[in-house]
Amino acid sequence: MDTDQLIALATEARGASYSPYSNYPVGAAVQSESGEVFTGCNVENASYGLTICAERVAVFNAVAAGHVRLVAAAIVTPSKGAPCGACRQVLLEFGPEMIVHIASPDGDRRSRTMAQLLPESFGPSDLKAWSERQQDD
Repeated sequence: MDTDQLIALATEARGASYSPYSNYPVGAAVQSESGEVFTGCNVENASYGLTICAERVAVFNAVAAGHVRLVAAAIVTPSKGAPCGACRQVLLEFGPEMIVHIASPDGDRRSRTMAQLLPESFGPSDLKAWSERQQDD
């Protein structure tokens, strides 16, 4: 799927956003290694800690469908805002080599690698290295 199509799906998902508190609707679309696409929107809650971002909804939809290797994502926000730290960590878990396209509804966009979005990250390879060292002791 090309970038324009992925951004279009994220834009469509944004339309379902439940964001009465921030008035900041976000849509996301992630593409699995097999080419399937999963979408999500942000869902706010009066108890702010229970709010979930669009990126995580999309990723969790993919995982729930059995897809744990993601290759691309598109996020559409009112201000072309980048994913929050929690979303960056979740995106890294399932797509360490993923390209993330960040766009606004007016068509302005930029693309980043996960390494650019989350430099010096902590991920599955860190836990594997730790586990291997523990077994050697």
